[in-house]
Amino acid sequence: MNESAAPAGVAAHRALSPLLGADEEVVAFFAGVADLDATDPADHLLEDGIRLASEAKLEQFARAGSGDAFCFVGEGGEERPVVYVSLDGEAGPLALGLPELVRLCLVAPWWRDAPGRTARELQAVADQYREDVPDLDRRRDRAARALGLDPAGLPCEAAVLARLVELSQGPVAAACLVIGYGDEPLDPLFGDALG
Repeated sequence: MNESAAPAGVAAHRALSPLLGADEEVVAFFAGVADLDATDPADHLLEDGIRLASEAKLEQFARAGSGDAFCFVGEGGEERPVVYVSLDGEAGPLALGLPELVRLCLVAPWWRDAPGRTARELQAVADQYREDVPDLDRRRDRAARALGLDPAGLPCEAAVLARLVELSQGPVAAACLVIGYGDEPLDPLFGDALG
């Protein structure tokens, strides 16, 4: 997977952030299915004391229903790395750029349930999610098209989960290390056990 390229089918000039918070189909999927709510960015504020070990900027742009945070790392636009900060004391990189996060959420909106599970357990999680959201594929496809993505060109679940493991190790994880209260690093979101 090319880390710097926009996903196939997405116009390079098209900003995704406004669509995540305003397009009806996109909001219905991301806020309602993938639990990523970007509808009111001004309301997205990190808790005091949460910061990056590198002292780079950590900018929350969306939240989960639980209050967990989706944050951009550093300066720039949608190409910045995306870190997830859980209120349970876990944090880690999810994507290198908003387009990659969008693909993750479209393909595996249940990604939060993945840590520590075997391939068989992950399939059970995905099957349960589809049972709970029987129109998942239709909703995903409509959201993808609204974002300018061809649903047939999305990666498979195994690829996006493998990418989470890849990002959770090495230089990306080190650059995105989140510090919490008491200047202690938060626990990592993912490790080798994923998938």
